[in-house]
Amino acid sequence: MTVDGRLARGERTRNAALDAAVVLATEVGLDGLSLAQLADTLGVSKSGLFAHWRSKEALQLAAIDRAVALWQERIAAPALLAPRGVRRLRALHEARLDFYAARILPGGCFFANTQFEFNARPGPVRDRLAEVYGQWAAFLERLIQQAVDAGELPADLDIAQLAYEIDALGMAAAMHSRLLDPDAAYRHARAGLLHRLRRLCPDPNLLPEGPS
Repeated sequence: MTVDGRLARGERTRNAALDAAVVLATEVGLDGLSLAQLADTLGVSKSGLFAHWRSKEALQLAAIDRAVALWQERIAAPALLAPRGVRRLRALHEARLDFYAARILPGGCFFANTQFEFNARPGPVRDRLAEVYGQWAAFLERLIQQAVDAGELPADLDIAQLAYEIDALGMAAAMHSRLLDPDAAYRHARAGLLHRLRRLCPDPNLLPEGPS
């Protein structure tokens, strides 16, 4: 029982540290993330964190995976509750914008920030970010294909192009909302996809006329 308790405490410490690492990475960047800084934030010893991650790079990679889990929980999972097709696509986009607007991560979008930070820096961190981004693009394309299969989008649609546009709207909102008027940034991003889907969908009644 003592061993189990220690394992449970260790897992709680690890999870709390990763949550804090994701937050810190949006403020200081992944490159600015360190075990010492994380220990100070959590009020624990650096040696205790060293038991979980033997290097800064290991911590960076673990923070990316934690950010993926948060994205799946707060954005992908709620969207999948919507009916397949254009409504699910819109729900995914709305969930992403709602996540940004809630300011859960004080420094903005984890992935937008880290992709800009590491896009010209070869190595395992960049490779992992590229892999994650590829998975996100594939997920978008899969949802679009479902909408095509359901007859809610044209059969000859360029699926990769629409996936690119959806992600670009979200990325622009993430950036503009930090530097300019956030309400305008989210409004434009919501309207951009809604108008695009209504033009493409044979039954525009599946979608509202304007952003909510």
